[in-house]
Amino acid sequence: MTTQTPCYGIIPARYASSRFPGKPLALICGKAMFQHVYDRASLCPRFTHVALATDDTRIFDAAKEAQVPVVMTSPDHASGTDRVLEAARKLEAPPHAIVVNIQGDEPALDPAMLTELTTPFFKDASVQVTTLATHISAHDAENPNRVKVVTDASGKALYFSRSPIPYPRDDAPVQYLGHIGLYAFRMEALENFSKMKKGKLEGIEKLEQLRLLENGTPIHVEITKHKSIGVDHPEDIARVETLLH
Repeated sequence: MTTQTPCYGIIPARYASSRFPGKPLALICGKAMFQHVYDRASLCPRFTHVALATDDTRIFDAAKEAQVPVVMTSPDHASGTDRVLEAARKLEAPPHAIVVNIQGDEPALDPAMLTELTTPFFKDASVQVTTLATHISAHDAENPNRVKVVTDASGKALYFSRSPIPYPRDDAPVQYLGHIGLYAFRMEALENFSKMKKGKLEGIEKLEQLRLLENGTPIHVEITKHKSIGVDHPEDIARVETLLH
């Protein structure tokens, strides 16, 4: 694969949110959150296209005013992944393209993480899906909101869980990997994902990525040293503004 392979960065941006309605429009250092994410993503040299994918005219209009590429998508999508797929289709991404699902609530995202996420595709043409993980403490691993992942010797995910995995029987030393919710798909793999039925393990853990593993689609996990802070609540904005200053 050459560096000419088209690479699409798509940022899902919904207005509705139970914890923080209108989050993509929240001002951070005087600029809407979606624009921070777009600006950071645009610094990744791999991308040939970066666009917002929304279901709300307020976000759509604000993106147009800010000259941020934006695609209007259906309000009926069950997940951000489905929204990314619709946007990729509208952008006419070819089957061999790389499509990256960029979290729209991480305005301090390090562009290097996006480069790490897409690197496996350029090393191995058989790679279909990638994600990121980082080393975390045993204390953090106990948090069910901090998803953990274990991999095989080649870096492919064996399992994702809200439980601490692997379990340290006999107090064996463990290096836990915390999952980072950034994903990159080959376009054809993204199309296939949309046709898969929800898996049993996915239903139990409430982790969408388990659907891929349950259906035999390998996920390559890249280990990163970079950190990112998401905005889940209005009070998180002050913490992110400190980082961005």
